[in-house]
Parts: sequence; structure tokens; C-alpha cells
Amino acid sequence: MRYLADLLTLSRFILSIVLIVLSFIGSPAENAFIIFLTAELTDTFDGTCARKWPFPKNKTPKYRKYAAQFDMVSDVLLAAGQVLFCTLQVNWIAGLIVILYYTLVCGILELILYGKFFGHPDNCTDNSLTKRNFPLAKKIVLTRRYLYTICLGVINAFILFATNWPIPVKIALFIFGCSIFVFIWFFLRQRRKHISRDAVDIEDKLTSSAKSTKNKPTHSAKSTKKST
Repeated sequence: MRYLADLLTLSRFILSIVLIVLSFIGSPAENAFIIFLTAELTDTFDGTCARKWPFPKNKTPKYRKYAAQFDMVSDVLLAAGQVLFCTLQVNWIAGLIVILYYTLVCGILELILYGKFFGHPDNCTDNSLTKRNFPLAKKIVLTRRYLYTICLGVINAFILFATNWPIPVKIALFIFGCSIFVFIWFFLRQRRKHISRDAVDIEDKLTSSAKSTKNKPTHSAKSTKKST
């Protein structure tokens, strides 16, 4: 079971590549919708599996050193595949709007939060907002994730209604997708303290440092105590 999270991430990476290929060869929208939905489910549960069945510290595989980066690349490829398919095969205006959002807004936030493009709390720079003001960085990360989820939902709705499935099936799948969105919304709220293990360590250090500074007696208080 310890390898389940890695297998889910690997499967998402493969499905993302397949989705990108389908974007250029003009595959039916039905295939793209099913592939994306399957890949998105792996993204929902791989982190949960990694926390539930972790590797012992002395038996962690060497490739796990880059697990966070590989997970991030898989997410980027999946979003790129979905947006490419929508842009090239369904609705280029909607796809272009989301592409601009991903490249401009998310790119700028990456620089602010982590001090680099494609950053992560595990490897952010010392001047990044994550290390200077982690509580604020956490709020921005969660807001960005909410907006990211909304973008995925909108693009997926375009792809869904471009399929040749009957209208009742489309409506049922749309309602199901909205239910998943609501679940992810509350699921992300539960992950406020689990953005990253290292990031949580940073927050704990900042909190303990602030408490020690607050409880430390000032110089004037010390001198008053001595004079009495």
C-alpha cells in the first residue's frame, strides 16, 4: 500500500500525456472527459494515500526525494492537457482565457509564494513569502487552489457539453461534477495544515519564535525588577 500514492501519481502523469496527444489528433470529447475525470480522481486521493501509508524514514526510496516535484509536474500536465483540448477542439475563447490565467496569475503567485517558477513549500527560497509570512502565504495558496478548481470545472463543463451523449446524461454528469467540486472545496479546507510537511514546520517555527519573543521580558522590565 505504500506504493499506492506513487502509482496514482504515475498514472496521472501518463493520462496527462495521453490527453495532450488527444488534443492534437482531434479525439472525441467523450474520451477527453473520461481521461480527465479519471486523472483528477487520482489527484484527489494520492495525497491521502501518501499520508495514510507513509514510508519509514530508513526505507524511503531514493526517487521519493523528488516526489513533490513529480506530483506538481503531473498536475501541470493534466491542466495543460485539459486546456489544450478545450482550446483546440471545443472552445478556443474559453481555453485562451484560462491559459492566460494559468500563465500570468499563477506564474506571478509562484514567484511571490516560493521565489521561483514551479516552486513548492518544500524548496522555497529564503526571501519567499512562505518563509517570511507563512499564514498569509497559506491563505493565498488556498485561494489559488479554489480558483484553479473553478477553472478546471468550467473547462471540463465545456468538454462535457461538447460530447454526443444524451442531454440527461450530460446533466447527470454535470451534477456529479459539481458534487465533486463541493467535496474538494471542503476537502481543501481540511488541508489547511497539510499544504506541506516542511511548510508546516516553517509555520511551527514562526509561531514558536513569535511566542518566545512575546514572552521574553524587555530590558526595562528587567532593570525595574533589579531595582526593586
